[in-house]
Amino acid sequence: MDRDYQGAFGGGGGGYDGGYRRTMGRRPITDYGSSMVQWMRNRRPRHKGGMPLEMERPSSSYIVDMLPPAARPHSAADTIPSKHLHSSLNKIKHPVNIVRWTPEGRRLLTGSSSGEFTLWNGMGFNFETIMQAHDSAVRAATYSHSDDWLVSADQDGVVKYWQPNFNNVKAIQAHNDPIRDLAFSPNDSKFVTACDDSHLKIFDFSGGIEESTLSGHNWDAKSVDWHPTKGLIVSGSKDHQVKLWDPRTGRCLTTLHGHKNTISKTAFEPTRGQLLATCARDQTARVFDLRMMRDICLLRGHEKDISTLTWHPFHVSLLTTGGSDGSIFHYLLNEPNNPTGTATSIPPYDTSDPSNAPAQTIHPAHRLQYAHDFAVWSLHWHPLGHILASGSNDRVTRFWTRARPGESECFNDRYHIGEAAAEAQGTWDRRGGRRMMREEEEQEVEDEAEGLVDQKMPAKQPVLPGIPGLTAPVQKDGTSVGGAQLRLPGMGGALIPPPFLGRMPGLENIATMAPDQFKAMLASGNLPPPPPLGASGIPGQGLPPPPPLPPNFDFSKMPPNFFPPGFQLPPGFPPPPPNTNGGGLPGLGADAGGGGTVRRRGPLPSQQESLMEEQRRGKYRPVH
Repeated sequence: MDRDYQGAFGGGGGGYDGGYRRTMGRRPITDYGSSMVQWMRNRRPRHKGGMPLEMERPSSSYIVDMLPPAARPHSAADTIPSKHLHSSLNKIKHPVNIVRWTPEGRRLLTGSSSGEFTLWNGMGFNFETIMQAHDSAVRAATYSHSDDWLVSADQDGVVKYWQPNFNNVKAIQAHNDPIRDLAFSPNDSKFVTACDDSHLKIFDFSGGIEESTLSGHNWDAKSVDWHPTKGLIVSGSKDHQVKLWDPRTGRCLTTLHGHKNTISKTAFEPTRGQLLATCARDQTARVFDLRMMRDICLLRGHEKDISTLTWHPFHVSLLTTGGSDGSIFHYLLNEPNNPTGTATSIPPYDTSDPSNAPAQTIHPAHRLQYAHDFAVWSLHWHPLGHILASGSNDRVTRFWTRARPGESECFNDRYHIGEAAAEAQGTWDRRGGRRMMREEEEQEVEDEAEGLVDQKMPAKQPVLPGIPGLTAPVQKDGTSVGGAQLRLPGMGGALIPPPFLGRMPGLENIATMAPDQFKAMLASGNLPPPPPLGASGIPGQGLPPPPPLPPNFDFSKMPPNFFPPGFQLPPGFPPPPPNTNGGGLPGLGADAGGGGTVRRRGPLPSQQESLMEEQRRGKYRPVH
């Protein structure tokens, strides 16, 4: 559902300090909570007929009866994402090479050609955070099946391990050339990489050690995937070949021929694992049946090269492709959707000779001809299957979902028929569209600025002289010690004793005293006794007397070297401990006395410590 989120201070209202803040425009929020709750309340076992709801009809009154894709496993047409939700772009724009939903679906991770990871909110699609993940362009990224790890690869051949909180625990130099793709094994114990050096490499995940190299391609390896349940690897190369490998022996099992140009993407069907989809720069995509080891579907419709494809997480028959011209096509493998005037081809399964019958030609069930301005590099479905994310060379990340019942204007927007045709039909205003895009960019800049506030170091606060880490409040006149009297934090509002040492009797010249002379005075112990509070010329009228020491106070537990050698306390104080050898005050360095007014931050946990902690939990097995 769409909700309107307005600015905190609308119209001419001011902010906290009276400043003007621009009113935020309408932001679509995809709230799937009500649909999921309704499905969980009313669902029944599939052998009992599924949901007892009325069949959905094209009317807005049926919006309340919308169900998630998992509730309609045999109705893939209801899940086709034909409606544009939001376009997200960074303040500093770079081509988006990778889009990946986090396993819980709360955020979308994008990897750009600048080596940065960007996180976008999964419901409001606003900016959340950005980080420099790699030193070169991010080329591949995937989550483990256990959802505990993220592995990414870059242009320099470096592979990095990331925890769910994006703590980088390991980096290995897997190749010397750009890595184009990688995939995890079904049990997450290994992963495979595809590189421009024409080789595939299998690594042990826990140790980051290369186990084997798969050689057989004659040119750059552009794509790789590991079967979701079996020991089977598929790879596609610039030599126009699709190869299936045995990861145990490293042997090439078979080579699938059918494409006439560079293979751009290969992917196993994740639900049942019986189909294999491939696409190439020959403007076609093919679906192979692993049980027959042959192509059963030929996907046509693209006018330019196909750059990527993805399977739906629930619907076996829904396949989405992205073209180098920015188009996104959705195919239903059980519906040919032949253009008018063309004969319908027969599936090989329905022929008398399935092994030799030609592949069935499938045309798009839905076309987003103008989804992006340039090539679509990556597509990925939300774990619930209701939102499709796309990343493109036009530096924009876009979100797509199904149209709600009764909505028809989305099929005539500029993403379907182009800007000129949409402007002619009145469904898009060029000037208003540019203004809206400019407002969206400004909103993304504001979101990015607000999202990065917590990542900046806090401003350096004034501190009390001689008390490291204790900040002094800044007064109205801009000073840190002027105005109201200072109070010690956590001491019940007790006033801070003023620095009246320079006006004590016998210590009037301490400010101009030589350091050696002051050191000799401390060593001799000839210090005058402290005057009573409230004495003449001594500030601090009304200060409470110092509290008495506890009856069983043990001076031997004081830190070593707390008193200088030979120092004697004035009369009335207990004697110092006899042993004063050792370091200084705990938590203070050697230069912390007098001028040490900066609290030093403790060291952060190292990556090695994080790795050892994961090993203790049993999630990261070391190699012996």
